[in-house]
Amino acid sequence: MRQVAGLISTYSSDEFGICSALYELGGMVVMHDASGCNSTYTTHDEPRWYDMDSMIYISAISEMEAIMGDDEKLIRDLTETALEMKPKFVAVVGAPIPYMIGTDLPAIAAITEQETGIPCMGFAANGMNYYTKGVSMALEAIVRRFCTGPAVRTENLSVNILGATPLDFSLNGSVDSIKDWIRENGMDLGACLSMGSTLEDIAGAGRAHVNLVVSYGGLAAARYLKKQYGIPYVVGVPFGEKFPAMLAKMLKEAASSGKDLVSYRPVGKNQAPPGTDSQNSEDHLAGDRINGRHTGKDADKTRISIIGESIFSASLAAAIELDCGIPTRVLCPLDTEDILLRECDLRTPEEDDLMKYLPETKIIVGDPMYRVLCGKDQRFCPLPHEAFSGRIYDPVNPNLINRKLAK
Repeated sequence: MRQVAGLISTYSSDEFGICSALYELGGMVVMHDASGCNSTYTTHDEPRWYDMDSMIYISAISEMEAIMGDDEKLIRDLTETALEMKPKFVAVVGAPIPYMIGTDLPAIAAITEQETGIPCMGFAANGMNYYTKGVSMALEAIVRRFCTGPAVRTENLSVNILGATPLDFSLNGSVDSIKDWIRENGMDLGACLSMGSTLEDIAGAGRAHVNLVVSYGGLAAARYLKKQYGIPYVVGVPFGEKFPAMLAKMLKEAASSGKDLVSYRPVGKNQAPPGTDSQNSEDHLAGDRINGRHTGKDADKTRISIIGESIFSASLAAAIELDCGIPTRVLCPLDTEDILLRECDLRTPEEDDLMKYLPETKIIVGDPMYRVLCGKDQRFCPLPHEAFSGRIYDPVNPNLINRKLAK
C-alpha cells in the first residue's frame, strides 16, 4: 500500500522545519495548534532545547475555537505576548488544525504587526509536508524580510552558508567544521542560515560574494539572493578528503564568473531549475566530473546506496566515489529537484520505492531506523539523521566534514 510507512519512521514536518530554521534568531515562533506539536518538536527534533533559550510557543487552540474560528483570540494573545517579550520578529506557524479550517495566517500576522509594530510573518504550514519545505519557507522569508541592506561586497571573498539546521546537521561539530573549512581555504565567513548567526548577520548577507547551499532548505533563499543581489550559489557539502578541495575551487569560480554551480553534477548535465528563464540555463552548470561516476544504465553495479536529503547525500556520494572509487547512488525520499540529483540518483518518496531499489545494492547508508529494510546479505552503515530518528542516535552521529571516509 503506497503512502503508508509500515516498517520505517517518518520525517519531521514542515512546521518543525520552520521552528528549527528560526530557532536562534531572537524571534517569537508560535505554532497554531492544540498542544502536541510543541512537545513533539522540543522532545524529538530540537537538540538545542535544553542548552539554548528560544521563544517557541503553542497557541493552545481549543476545540470550540477551532469550530468557531476565533481568530481574535489568537491575535490578542500574539499581540499581548509580543509586547511583553519584545522579540525581534513574530512567526505564526500553521499546523493540521488551522489548515483544515482555513485559517489565514499571513493575514493574522499582518494584523499583529500593525498592532505591535514588530515584524510578523505567517507560514501556511500544515504538518503534512516534510521539514525541508518548512526550512525553505522560513529561510526565504527571513532573507526577503531582513536582508535589505546595500550590496556592498566585502574586500576579501566571503561565503554565506544557506540551509544549515540541526535537522540535517546534528550538533556534532559539522557546521563548525564547514565554517573552519571555508576559512582554511582563504575565504571569509558571512552569515550562516541559520546556525551560529544573528538576525543582524543575516541582514548583511547581501555583502557576500557567493552562497554555499548545504541543504535543499537553503535553495530558495539562495535564488532570492541571486535575484536581489546577484550573488551566485554553489550547491554541495565538503565531505571527505578530495571533494572539499573541488568544492572550494568552485566557490571561487562562482564568485568570479557569477554562475551557479551544482558541485557533484557532470558538466553539461544541468538544466535550468523551475521558475528560471530557459535562456539562463547556462548559469546552472556543474563542475568537474566526479571520478568513478556511473549512470542509471549500470545502476545494477551500485555498491553503495545512501538514503537521505538530496544535497547532503549526493555530496557524500560524490565524496565516496572520489576518495574510495566505489559506485554510490542516492535514494532521496524528501523534497528535491532534478537539478540537485545526479543521473544515477533516484527519488524514492514511498517505503515501497525503497524496497524496490535497495536490493540492487550491496551496502546501505542511512539512518539506523532504515536498518529494517536491509537484507541479510547486505551491509548496513548507520548514519543518523536528526529529522528522521530525532535525538536517539546523537552520541554516535559522526562528523564527516573534510575528513577521511575510507573506514
